[in-house]
Amino acid sequence: MKKAFSFAVAAVMLAALLAGCAAGGGKTSSGEVNVYNWGEYIDESIFADFEKQTGIKVNYTTFSDNESMYAVLKTGGSSYDVIIPSDYMISRLIAENMLEKLDFSNIPNYSQIDDKYKKLDYDPTGEYSAAYMTGIVGLIYNTKMIPDDITSWSGLFDSKYAGKILMFDNSRDALAIALLRLGYAVNTTNADELNAAYDLLRQQKPLVQAYVMDQIFDKLESGEAAIAPYYAGDYVTMKESNPDLKFVAPSEGTNQFVDAMCVPKGAANKKNAELFINFMCSKDVSLKNMEYTSYTSPNKDAADEYAKTLDAETAAVMFPSDDILSRCQIYVNLPQDTLRQYDDLWVKLKS
Repeated sequence: MKKAFSFAVAAVMLAALLAGCAAGGGKTSSGEVNVYNWGEYIDESIFADFEKQTGIKVNYTTFSDNESMYAVLKTGGSSYDVIIPSDYMISRLIAENMLEKLDFSNIPNYSQIDDKYKKLDYDPTGEYSAAYMTGIVGLIYNTKMIPDDITSWSGLFDSKYAGKILMFDNSRDALAIALLRLGYAVNTTNADELNAAYDLLRQQKPLVQAYVMDQIFDKLESGEAAIAPYYAGDYVTMKESNPDLKFVAPSEGTNQFVDAMCVPKGAANKKNAELFINFMCSKDVSLKNMEYTSYTSPNKDAADEYAKTLDAETAAVMFPSDDILSRCQIYVNLPQDTLRQYDDLWVKLKS
């Protein structure tokens, strides 16, 4: 997962990475912080830097999708201090009173986050979250296994690729792809449109090799599957091992996501959580994290610096054009009756 561009981060961090970690810097706290994040979505080597800087030990656990993370929190997940959900899930957690308001006096590096990632629809007051990474969902396919020039979500529904297709194993992302293919908005609450999306997924089901999440990475990289929806940052990493892969922003549009750092309600180590969030917002950590994950940091200076190091194709994937972004949609939280319909349709599809 390492690219040619490298940073003298270790030396920088030891001296000044968190000049503003708390007033005065240095070892400012003690104890631990329990972090819950997506798989393959952070450079874990930075934990040692954070512990050296603050005296706080990082305990790290991963989840595969927003819904499984939500289920854990709903059934007693207050043992976590920092969680990194996506936009629509953050708004749901806020609505259900499952997040703490952040004390930004402990997060001075938040000033380095680009204003366009603050006070978005999922957290309109900006009190509950600090943006972590952003990117788009695209269609990734193996050009050796699929010689056709694919530009549309239709590739996931083509019987020519039966047995080679992977599909997201969660209701929100899978139904969103079907909605986009049908020309509907990803945030629709129209029951008939959702039923039509379900019908399309039902027709697709015999063509699907597997419904998976993190396994998409390995299956595409190894050539076990030929085509799947997945995240732009992971594509950049996969392509290093398998240059036959190609990334497409489908013509019908796609999802742009913003994942952000939050503190669950009742977190035992709230201040330590805020110090960790502050650490993650810094330029040097953002650079190191982009180098490792290939996702786009909302730290403006870090993103601008990193973009200059990339080849044209990688830069286009990590920093999509205005034309592509104009066709992207960001998920929002949905009403309870719509969420119940999602659950019902998904159970019916998978049964």
